[in-house]
Amino acid sequence: MAAAVSKIMRNQDLILTASKVEVVTRFRSTIGLRGRMATRLQPNHPTDDPAGVMASIVDGLLLGSGDAVIGINPASDNIGDIGRLVSLVSEIIERYSIPTQGCVLTHVTSSIALIEAKLPVDLVFQSIAGTEAANAAFGISLSILREGRDAALSLKRGTLGDNVMYFETGQGAALSAGAHHGVDQQTLEARAYGVARAFSPLLVNSVVGFIGPEYLYDGKQITRAGLEDHFCGKLLGLPLGCDICYTNHAEADQNDMDVLLTLLAAAGVTFIMGVPGADDVMLNYQSTSFHDALYVRELFGLRRTPEFERWLEKMRIAGSDGQLRAPSAKHPLLTAGGA
Repeated sequence: MAAAVSKIMRNQDLILTASKVEVVTRFRSTIGLRGRMATRLQPNHPTDDPAGVMASIVDGLLLGSGDAVIGINPASDNIGDIGRLVSLVSEIIERYSIPTQGCVLTHVTSSIALIEAKLPVDLVFQSIAGTEAANAAFGISLSILREGRDAALSLKRGTLGDNVMYFETGQGAALSAGAHHGVDQQTLEARAYGVARAFSPLLVNSVVGFIGPEYLYDGKQITRAGLEDHFCGKLLGLPLGCDICYTNHAEADQNDMDVLLTLLAAAGVTFIMGVPGADDVMLNYQSTSFHDALYVRELFGLRRTPEFERWLEKMRIAGSDGQLRAPSAKHPLLTAGGA
């Protein structure tokens, strides 16, 4: 029904209606409050090099990014490598008392293994889809997702709430797996949101243009899909964010992403991505940068999560008005110990 409603709406309807919906979730920060937009700091590295990951984290924090999550897509599926990334993110969050959460976006079963090994996992991540067959292609079932959530809850790492799941979705996932049963992409995307809301996630985002032009051909289609996804997710009660992105072989460019970013900010998007230079050097696609978040915050007067806002002021990264300050060479994040 949510998908059907979205199909008869113009873009302005999708924007205005979604802007009226407030969905609030909590772990170490309060996400989704009206008038605020969070960012995922995405410090991916092609070899998971700790120094490279840390450099991107410091860059993002100094540009006011990371209040939704510091979330890394690992280049490797090796449990040892993933565990080192989990510990790295946890260490910087604890060292500087950052009111955010970390996540290494590995398979849910890997997260369960890390939790069993007593590693400091904050959020359990999983890509999900809108049919049982497509989820089976991802190697998951509802029972496995439930097991992952229960494992994360057992650690009791949240300080403000117990929303411990992070889901990513995207139109075309079921089609690419040959598991769509003849159903259109948008309806199956809305069904994925039905899966997500059963697990009370902290974060859900559509990776709207990542799957490529075989599913969303050009900038116009990516824009429409992003607005549909955001509307359907919010209508179904989810903290819907968006990876505003495109692959390099799509008929799209960064101007298309500027348009979708602006429209989603007007629609009240929960969070967006912060990628150094908007160019993900590990996944090889184009997203939004730390600076893009600054642009849209200034345009609409959007603030960060309240806890992160106070931390930025305490760390002399931003003033009480939320505006960034130029860090001194002796700033804790730029010292040898911090970087």
